[in-house]
Amino acid sequence: MLGVVDEALTSAAVHVAWIEPFNEMFAQVAGVFAEAPSRRRARAYLLGLLSQAERKNGWTIAEFAGELSPAGMQRLLNFYAWDEDAARDVVRLYAVRNFGEPGAVLAVDETGFLKKGTMSAGVARQYTGTAGRVENAQVGVFLAYAASDGARALIDRELYLPRAWTGDRDRCRAAGIGDDVPFATKPELAWQMIERAADAGVPFSWVTGDEVYGGNPKLRQRLEERQLPYVMAVACSEMAAAPAGCFRADELAALVPAGAWERLSCADGSKGPRLHDWALIGTAAPGHWLPARWSLRPGEKGQLELAFFRCWSPRPVTLPELAAVAGARWGIEDCFAEAKNETGLDHYQVRKYQAWYRHVTLSMLAHAFLAVTAHATRPETPHLPASGNDGGEPGKKGTRRLWTDLRPAKDI
Repeated sequence: MLGVVDEALTSAAVHVAWIEPFNEMFAQVAGVFAEAPSRRRARAYLLGLLSQAERKNGWTIAEFAGELSPAGMQRLLNFYAWDEDAARDVVRLYAVRNFGEPGAVLAVDETGFLKKGTMSAGVARQYTGTAGRVENAQVGVFLAYAASDGARALIDRELYLPRAWTGDRDRCRAAGIGDDVPFATKPELAWQMIERAADAGVPFSWVTGDEVYGGNPKLRQRLEERQLPYVMAVACSEMAAAPAGCFRADELAALVPAGAWERLSCADGSKGPRLHDWALIGTAAPGHWLPARWSLRPGEKGQLELAFFRCWSPRPVTLPELAAVAGARWGIEDCFAEAKNETGLDHYQVRKYQAWYRHVTLSMLAHAFLAVTAHATRPETPHLPASGNDGGEPGKKGTRRLWTDLRPAKDI
């Protein structure tokens, strides 16, 4: 029945535009699936994720593949013998080969997957930015690769397991979580992924993340020990050592003279430059800075927002460069929106630990294929160094309009 997909796509005009690069991409991951049935189903699963189906779960993907039930796709995620971590490595290599560059930025962030019940691995009542409140959800920590020309893709992932899970090994075993999987904080999961990328020789110049990661001294220390420069958001209460003593970040910002603020854009957006007022605050530690950023328009609370960043680099840097790196963090927000909207990142219906990794990894590969294809076919446009954002709402880029033209039709 899986042959229905190939026969239908062969006759589709849109198929001609991307079937060759799709086959080239799949050839790179095909070796992960040692047996022919799992390899055929993986290919069909990816095509289903790339389809125009509104929901991309086991039922709809099976229907797209011409199967009568989702049993085969469920076997792919739950029972077939294949290495999801090897597939993750293919995703990373595929992205780097197609738009990797030494000036790229690694961006780390988490996203939530709202779930019902208590059986899915890692599900718990916890805060998720997806809902903006505490909800019953799984939380995944991800690493994105953001090139200076705006190309970006998710290249690694880890499922966050709250202590309520790792403290109950019977519950973990029931969800397929091995006894060797310990509790790890989100910054610890982030470090595992950053270290994997560095060990694999991924070319990049900076690491960036929001306050969850920037406010973790251990993560910052590890980055410095590996000589990995970073620009990490921190809270206004962050304490920083200045020549005159230790002060809160907002206290140091209050001492900055009016003439020391510089209006900069971290990227050019569809409505023009994304402008903020920036100031570079020095610290007592060599190679460390504390950039401050004022918004020019009131935020959700009706006030101008003041943000801060912890920065470290073994070489001298300029404020525009640091601002561009901070702006590159939006790249991972774009990836979340794109992967959820386009390749079913959050459409899965699995409970087991390994099955979560398998679906998410295949969704990441499908998203990377779209990102690479769009990057190869779009016209050249200027970008600020190290910026992965065009200034628009995450997930609302022109590349997504291009992707719609590249995907197989919903009724194929």
